Amino acid sequence: MTRRSIRIIGVPLDLGAARRGVDMGPSALRIAQLAERLRRLGHQVEDRGNLIVSQREHLADRAEETLVAMAEVCRVLAAETAAAVRDGVTPLVLGGDHSLAMGSVAGVATALAERGERVGLIWLDAHGDINTPETSTSGNLHGMPVAHLLGLGDRRLSTIATPHPALRPEQCVMVGLRDLDPPERKHIRELGITAFTMREIDERGLRAVMSDAIAIASAGTGGIHLSCDPDWVDPSDAPGVGTPVRGGATFREAHLALEMAADSGRLLAMDLVEINPVLDQRNSTAELAVDLIVSAFGARIL
Repeated sequence: MTRRSIRIIGVPLDLGAARRGVDMGPSALRIAQLAERLRRLGHQVEDRGNLIVSQREHLADRAEETLVAMAEVCRVLAAETAAAVRDGVTPLVLGGDHSLAMGSVAGVATALAERGERVGLIWLDAHGDINTPETSTSGNLHGMPVAHLLGLGDRRLSTIATPHPALRPEQCVMVGLRDLDPPERKHIRELGITAFTMREIDERGLRAVMSDAIAIASAGTGGIHLSCDPDWVDPSDAPGVGTPVRGGATFREAHLALEMAADSGRLLAMDLVEINPVLDQRNSTAELAVDLIVSAFGARIL
């Protein structure tokens, strides 16, 4: 196992979600001894604390002010993840809602572009999160980060990477999908994004699907940014998430996916998002998330 320097960045963000509570996610993950678990694997861990995020109750005009506040925190986060990659450090971003990926992935893409490389993205999520403000029925920004990373949607969110867009469709892979809006299906097909639904995992097995995902996200890139929403795991194992959907990955499938990411040697950065302690049971989802993170960073049974 490669010993790493890992930089933890907390983003207590709930501006993109309808349901409150995910802003407490970084605290829940720290309470579950994330840093200590990573240090036990031999990694050097620096916890930078939390970014300052605007509070929803302080935003008068929710739609416009929320978008402005979201763009601001994502730009700050992009600067943090870009600096980490430049320093040869692995950024580990704790959310907060999945909107933060518009910043975390953009920063990694910016740092890689400075050395002539692209970023590959593996999106572990029950949802595609590839709506735009025009196609979304809810208006919730946590359903839009992939679209903005691909250069669609509002320019304040789609131009954070330098150069932009942050991501090419052929280097983006979605794994674990089981809840898509009709416009999202259209975007995925038209853009040619590789998307593995739970049916494909059922039919082919997680090992085959994840092997393909790693190969696609690695091809022609400087490495992989892994962005994980634990709602891709079945709610029986991960109840404390923002938008649970029945029929997700099993406990062991989830670990296998993260173990394979570690084995690939291609992991550059990781997000762990959408932990909602308000909905959790004795912090069990945060503890599962920490288990998955340490799997991604090399934990082994033997």
